[in-house]
Parts: sequence; C-alpha cells; structure tokens
Amino acid sequence: MGRAFITWGGWNGHEPEQTAGIFADVLAAEGHDVTVSDSLDPLADEAFMADVDLLVPVWTMSQIAGEQEAGLLRAIRAGTGCAGWHGGMADSFRLNVEYQFMVGGQFICHPGGVIDYEVNIASDDPIVRGLEDFDMHSEQYFMHVDPSNEVLATTTFKGEHWGIDWVKDVTMPVAWKKRYGAGKVFYSSLGHVAADFDVSEAKEIMRRGCLWAMRDS
Repeated sequence: MGRAFITWGGWNGHEPEQTAGIFADVLAAEGHDVTVSDSLDPLADEAFMADVDLLVPVWTMSQIAGEQEAGLLRAIRAGTGCAGWHGGMADSFRLNVEYQFMVGGQFICHPGGVIDYEVNIASDDPIVRGLEDFDMHSEQYFMHVDPSNEVLATTTFKGEHWGIDWVKDVTMPVAWKKRYGAGKVFYSSLGHVAADFDVSEAKEIMRRGCLWAMRDS
C-alpha cells in the first residue's frame, strides 16, 4: 500500500475539490492510504513529504511559496511520484519555471473553448495499452511541452477557432510520462471539469498514470 497526498485549490472553474475527490476514491479503491488537503503547507513539511509515495497537485493558476515549491520539488527528485491533469497540474504557479520543468509542459491556450475533438493513442505503453482512440467534448489544450517527454496520447488541431489557423494540423501531446530525478511524473491534459472523467478512457488513463507514478509501483 502506498501513501498518496492530493492537494487542491486555485481557480474553482476547474472543479478542483470535485476532481480531487474522484481520484481520492480511485486510489483508495486500489488500497492506498489517501490524504486530501486544500492547503499547500504540507509540501514544506520535509518529514511529511518523505513519506508520500504519490503527490497529486490540483491547483490551477494560484501561487506557491518558495518553501512549498522547494519541498514539492525536493520530494519528487528524491522519489515521490507526481501525477495530475489539465490545468490543475499544467497551469499551476505560472511564475515557477522549475515546477513547469518538473511537469514537462505548460498550458498556453484552448482554441474554441469547449469543443469536440479526438484523442489518439500514440503508444503501446501499459498506461494506454488496449485503449482505442476516443472523443472528448472539452477544452483541447495547446501546450508548450518538453521534447524529452514520453508521449502516450495526442490530439490534432483543426485550426478552425479564434483566428489562429496556423495551428491547423499541429499534433499535440495529451498524455505523457517522464522522470524528474528519482521521481516518476505523469500528466494528462484531460479533465477540465469533473464530468470529463465520465469518459471512461479519460478516467482510466489517469488511474493508470497515478498508479505508474507512485513510488515503487
């Protein structure tokens, strides 16, 4: 059994409490000990973080104090896993570039807002193995991404929205995994609101990504 710490807050439009609750239940059902908090303060507690096997940050935008960011990054470099979704992990703490380096990407825009788009499975990695391409009705994230990420799923932009037709045919990572020191990091851009996880593939990818990222999984 592993120990997971889910911390949520920031912009309420991404339903951080509700989405955190979904994966608190998922991880508990897998037999893990789950702590959920609406505070970033535990990140600065070195003894607490040393015992965390999986960190799930759910903080769109917002700000993080220096000692909190340092504690988060120190724990992951030492082996704590990190997994998250959408803006809750990749549009957090916009001033903190080392945090973004750990994540492997940063949200830039979502042309058209909530639209219909397709997610394409791009790997035979166990996190996505056996899943087929699927449709989403949500925000299609355009991101700046680390080229060293191991990409698991992608989406392709049609260039039909907001007058930014130059993104037509751009293929963008949706889900990836990577390392940050000794820690495993997983990210999926799916999960704008809790209802997005009613799409079984979106929820399953996130479930598998969390379990892969957990220390010693």
